[in-house]
Amino acid sequence: MWRRAAMIGIAVYCLVPFYWMVVSSFRRTADIHAKTPFPSPWSLESYEAVFAPDMGFGGALLNSLIVAATTTAVTLLVGTLAAYALARLTFRGRNAVLALVIAVSMFPGALLIVPLLKLFTAIGWIDSYQAMIVPSMSFALPLTIWNLTTFFKQLPYDLEQAAMIDGCTPFAAFRRVMLPLAAPGVFTTAILAFIATWNEFIIAVTMINDQSRQTATVRIAQFTGAARFDTPFGTQMAAGVLVTVPLVVLVLLFQRRIVAGLTAGALK
Repeated sequence: MWRRAAMIGIAVYCLVPFYWMVVSSFRRTADIHAKTPFPSPWSLESYEAVFAPDMGFGGALLNSLIVAATTTAVTLLVGTLAAYALARLTFRGRNAVLALVIAVSMFPGALLIVPLLKLFTAIGWIDSYQAMIVPSMSFALPLTIWNLTTFFKQLPYDLEQAAMIDGCTPFAAFRRVMLPLAAPGVFTTAILAFIATWNEFIIAVTMINDQSRQTATVRIAQFTGAARFDTPFGTQMAAGVLVTVPLVVLVLLFQRRIVAGLTAGALK
């Protein structure tokens, strides 16, 4: 009973902010500070404001999708090959490489912003997609390599050796046998990398000044109200719902694969 009550308490604690964001997004601007659990009356005023032509929110969502999808795809390509090599090849310093990979992921990202800004200004990358994709990869790649290395280590060597006895090259054995077996781990890592890049803010707001290249998280922060110091809470709540819903749908659609990937190797 106490366990169930604790689980319900944790669920309520996690869901209440999202619930309040959804409810507030359906309030009228005049009712935005109301404390009722449901909007009265319901209104789409905030959603209409989000997609007003001068807001540029549709283009910002497309930019977020381009940056997150490209970062995830390139990170998976590089990370999968690197993780497989670290899991299967025996060479001096392998553990040191893994330790270096995880150490890089611990480095505070905010400290890299100024050097990256100076570098990208010098090479003309400011206001470009690569100015967001390359730094995001540097944060997503260590997590990808570490997760997939652990996953590949748990796969039996016998299957790989049997494939090579049947005539496969080492790369063909990896592509045709090992990679399909590692699909839950790869998929889980892809979801985590996509979510981290989709929600990224500090790199995008630093490297991008052109409004047409801004991502959704940056565009939401720059919403302005009718007056100079007026904060459009309803519009920001509606935009927050629109940014969050794709991630929620993604997780709900693939929750079985995600759970399989996270729990793989937990039981013997």
